[in-house]
Amino acid sequence: MLDQVEDVTEAPEEDETQAYKLDPKTVASILYAVEIDERERLVELMEPLHAADIADLLEQVTPYDRSRLIRLYDREFDGEILSELDEGIREDVIALLTPQVLTEAVRELDSDDVVDLIEDLEEGQQEQILGALEDADRMAVEQALTYPEYSAGRLMQREVVMAPEHWNVGQAIDHLRRTPEDELPDQFYHIVMVDPRLHPVGNVTLGKLMRSKRDTPLKDLLEETFQIIPATRDEGDVAYAFNQYHLISAPVVDDEGRLIGVITIDDAMVVLDEEHEEDILRLAGVDGESTLSDSIRATTRRRLPWLAVNLVTAIAASMVISQFEAAIAQIVALAVLMPIVASMGGNAGTQSLTVAVRAIATKDLTGSNVWRVIRRECLVGLINGIIFAVVMGIVGIIWFGSPALGYVIAVAMVVNMVVAGLAGTGIPIVLERLGIDPALASGAFVTTVTDVVGFFAFLGLAAAVLL
Repeated sequence: MLDQVEDVTEAPEEDETQAYKLDPKTVASILYAVEIDERERLVELMEPLHAADIADLLEQVTPYDRSRLIRLYDREFDGEILSELDEGIREDVIALLTPQVLTEAVRELDSDDVVDLIEDLEEGQQEQILGALEDADRMAVEQALTYPEYSAGRLMQREVVMAPEHWNVGQAIDHLRRTPEDELPDQFYHIVMVDPRLHPVGNVTLGKLMRSKRDTPLKDLLEETFQIIPATRDEGDVAYAFNQYHLISAPVVDDEGRLIGVITIDDAMVVLDEEHEEDILRLAGVDGESTLSDSIRATTRRRLPWLAVNLVTAIAASMVISQFEAAIAQIVALAVLMPIVASMGGNAGTQSLTVAVRAIATKDLTGSNVWRVIRRECLVGLINGIIFAVVMGIVGIIWFGSPALGYVIAVAMVVNMVVAGLAGTGIPIVLERLGIDPALASGAFVTTVTDVVGFFAFLGLAAAVLL
């Protein structure tokens, strides 16, 4: 009996690897409901899902299943789903929605989400979405689109809560209560205080507002940290400011310093996440805009250029090897050991490169500490090189019975590891100074340097010492 009670009360262990993922059983049930054309069952299954999960579902299923699901789901389609969709399939999904469903979906979105939705669409689809908006909303979106791509003006939302700097808490609360619901943002964290010329002068958090007495002047509740963002500022710098200064929201101003919108932390963190994702992809020589939903043709076109660059750099390394054909022909062990030297240097260079590119992206690597960082990476390469030089020296002696060969590979290992640390840090710094994205271009150059130096050091020493 006790065993039975224990079995009933024991909670099943949660599989942490499946946390926040779509339940495969739910996905299967949704696709089955689509297969048997059971709309009520489909709506029932989709109801508990977050818009981001529905977007993931649409990205994961086949185009055929996606089309049938959207047509069956029909008027239940939410605007938030569109904003969560990957850009690679967004156009296809919009094309599947009826004009009525698209209109209702778009009208639910804040202005910043609408701008993000339409800025990469074809002109016809842009007009279709703009036509679904109210006149005031359309004007706000069209004005945002006049700002440069990837700027704060594109990222901001026009819906902003402001108050004159002479108001008190009671006046602000009464104003919020009188304002129609559809004129307030769905979510906001601050009231922006402005002067008579609409210049923002400070932020007041809703928490301070709600716990203060009605006669408390708003200027007594201002946040200590306050950042004003020009509309033309790059969105990457905006995301950095949010992360660096722990901002929740920040006002956006035009060229004359007047308040025109606000950026919130959720939008800034999306940009920060995209920046990190692009850096990771570019370090591997992949276009930063590549996604799993890209077509074979698009994926091939984006990867081909840097594969061609890698081919050229590989040929350069092979030309170094060709200069030592005679030495390799006489001592076969050289052909066996030289990939080890190049591989160790390449891995060490990639480690330094990754740290440097990340530090440049976060603005931690600056002119004041650049030489200290380069010196550190070179010393790390030297220490690691000595350790592995001892290991490979012993391997060379035991494996091939040649102390001289062991000394040669040991010295070559040290040289290449030091050069790897220098190249892995120095090359992205130089490229960044030249205005070239270090995440995109550094990998090929670092690999070339470590291959060429590794082969030249090992084969050159071998030719000088062993022949």
